[in-house]
Amino acid sequence: MVDTTLTQVERNLSEAMRILGDGQSEPEALTERQRFSRTSIPGPLQGDGQDVATILRLVHNLIHEEEEEEDQPSQNRMQNVGEQGQMALLGHSLAAYISVMDREQLRKLTTRIQSDTTLWLCRLFRYENGSTCFHEDDRDGLVKVCRLVINARYEEYASEGYVVLNTKQPIIYQSASCRPGLGQHLCSQLGLPLSSLCTVPCNTIFGSQHQMDVALLEKLIKEDIDAGKLPLLLIANAGTPGAGHTDKLGRLKELCDQYNLWLHVEGVNLATLALGQVTSSILAATRSDSMTLTPGQWLGLPAVTAVTLYRHEDPALSLAAGLTSSHPVEKLRALPLWLSLQYLGHNGIVQKIRHATTLSQQLLQKLKSLACIRTAVEDEQNSPVVLFRFSQETSAASGGGSVEVFCAGEKEVLDAFNRWLGEELAQLVPGSGVDVVELEDEGTCVRFSPLLTAAVLGTQQEDVESLVDKLTELVPVMSSTMSLRQDFREETHRHSPSLRYIEELSWSGLGVIRYEPQADGVDEGRKEQEKINTELLKKLQDLDTDIIFSTGPEVGTEQSCIFVGMVTDDVDVSDLVDTIAAMGRDIEESGKLLQNMTEVVRKGILEAELQLQKANEEKLLEEGMLRQLPLVGSMLNWFSPVQSSIKGKTFNLAAGSLDSTEVTYSTKAQAGRPSPQDTLPSSSKRSPGQRLFRRTGVSTDTISETSSTQAEEATVEENPAGSIHPPTSPPVPETLHHTTSDVIPEKIQMSSEVEASEECRPEGQQVEGSTR
Repeated sequence: MVDTTLTQVERNLSEAMRILGDGQSEPEALTERQRFSRTSIPGPLQGDGQDVATILRLVHNLIHEEEEEEDQPSQNRMQNVGEQGQMALLGHSLAAYISVMDREQLRKLTTRIQSDTTLWLCRLFRYENGSTCFHEDDRDGLVKVCRLVINARYEEYASEGYVVLNTKQPIIYQSASCRPGLGQHLCSQLGLPLSSLCTVPCNTIFGSQHQMDVALLEKLIKEDIDAGKLPLLLIANAGTPGAGHTDKLGRLKELCDQYNLWLHVEGVNLATLALGQVTSSILAATRSDSMTLTPGQWLGLPAVTAVTLYRHEDPALSLAAGLTSSHPVEKLRALPLWLSLQYLGHNGIVQKIRHATTLSQQLLQKLKSLACIRTAVEDEQNSPVVLFRFSQETSAASGGGSVEVFCAGEKEVLDAFNRWLGEELAQLVPGSGVDVVELEDEGTCVRFSPLLTAAVLGTQQEDVESLVDKLTELVPVMSSTMSLRQDFREETHRHSPSLRYIEELSWSGLGVIRYEPQADGVDEGRKEQEKINTELLKKLQDLDTDIIFSTGPEVGTEQSCIFVGMVTDDVDVSDLVDTIAAMGRDIEESGKLLQNMTEVVRKGILEAELQLQKANEEKLLEEGMLRQLPLVGSMLNWFSPVQSSIKGKTFNLAAGSLDSTEVTYSTKAQAGRPSPQDTLPSSSKRSPGQRLFRRTGVSTDTISETSSTQAEEATVEENPAGSIHPPTSPPVPETLHHTTSDVIPEKIQMSSEVEASEECRPEGQQVEGSTR
């Protein structure tokens, strides 16, 4: 007979998972009270209680509140909780229910749960005669192990405390490849000085550069013993946090036995102990004194504790160190893992770990066939962690450009490119779980560690295929950008001093540039420079091109700069830099013109008034007084038309002068106004379907070119008389007919007569003089 309370717990958990797992919010289902509850946090506790459904809906709204405010799905989605994950969550609910049982019944149940879990884990990971400690923080197990070793090595520690440590200072050894902050955390929790922590360097000549140098470790141990110190514990890695390499555990165990050190092992590669075939380097971890496992990450189990397996014969010391507990409730930490292991079974656990290692091998084999990609793995046959990076040495030979400039800062530039590569891959293929790691020797690398991510993200072989496809698309772009960086630098120097190349080695793109106008004062020049570069950036971003122009990172970069992103190999760098320089000059000249516009317009209006007054006087003398009378003048003009010449004026804003419009009316066109297409430089004129800054005759991506051709054809059909998105504004001619400001009119024409269309009025018909 099943307990009705257990059934209700399972039903409530399923309902809660259904509500919280619903990614689509339902605004129409929210009442005003629910809306008020969400927006009033933190706030006073409401007087009336709320039902479970209302509280769960409130939690759902808090989870998805950011998505609703941004009106778009969040990129950081929660873990996809499968059925095995629900078993783990059910374990937390059952732990709360079991904790209120009778004390004797609780003791029997918790003892059975912990005993079963210990037996299963020790057999699964080949750790014979071991005990278990379950802890939330994966570092707490090591802290408690250190306490156990201190109690064992200092017999009077239980009664005298830290005073006994003054006789012989304890020393804890860790590898330089250990996760950052681990040793400092140990010293902080144990109350030891940082001088008790000894960091052992890794190999520099022989072996992996991520493995602990065993010979140097032995030398350090001997020096500490001679100095009257007590070597206490050694922390080794079975899969370093960065590169996933494994220390020489067999040799380290022999060294620890020789000098009576406790050997503790941790790392992601310990998961492979559950497989049928295990490498000898990993199998040596089963001889260690303790090791920490994280089955929650490996199996995709949410909120499951980490486990430390250890061997020690004295239960009293284990109890004093906190590895075991006399409180039955604390033993319930193993309940979620106990349920999940039973649900998966031995075969299910092994299948998940084998699936992760298979994904690593699949990616490693495909990366070998990619040019410009260099892999860094410890064992090509069995490495569960794959590191790869974009290699300049390979790309320089195939890129065809000059990259000598990067010899001095080559590493920093490559690190920036690989950081961009990792971020792009993580965004384009989120199911792959790739991330970026910073290594001392290799620099910035992209890491694929499915043992840590595959079970959580549900990574499949299709994700690896998609990762390789995206990598195949991005690598040529990176290679061409790297090759053209020197050309971009040289072209920018050619336009000096108007353009300045900014040396920004941490930028993953073509380069950084800044337009520097000619100004008198320092403060005025800085403001003018910021204004021009801001407007120039907006104009560049509006161009019809695949190149991304931005302000760059927010931190650690110079101000008023234009950051040019990645480019393909068909980009004409000379055309690009010429366009930027021309647009900058156009903006600078337009700014100067607008500054002088007020005075120019005022003087032009005064001169225009004098010209109009003079023209009216000449007209009066030529036609006579009678023709100026309204009725008499009309009759007289009907019988005796007057052939008067058109004497209009056009106001030249650039020169600030009035010019005659006789040429305009005689030729039926405005003189001196070239078409926009004629004003473009020859390199900027494109054929239909060709994007800006592309060299003709160079093949480009079919999909990109097809979409761009369709967009440009649509633009031409809508604007048949205009140019195809010219990259620069036309240069200011001698007679200015337009400016870059939308507020200033293109032309101010002033005439003594307003001429009607010749097709719409009789010849010689008089029109009253007016200003036009």
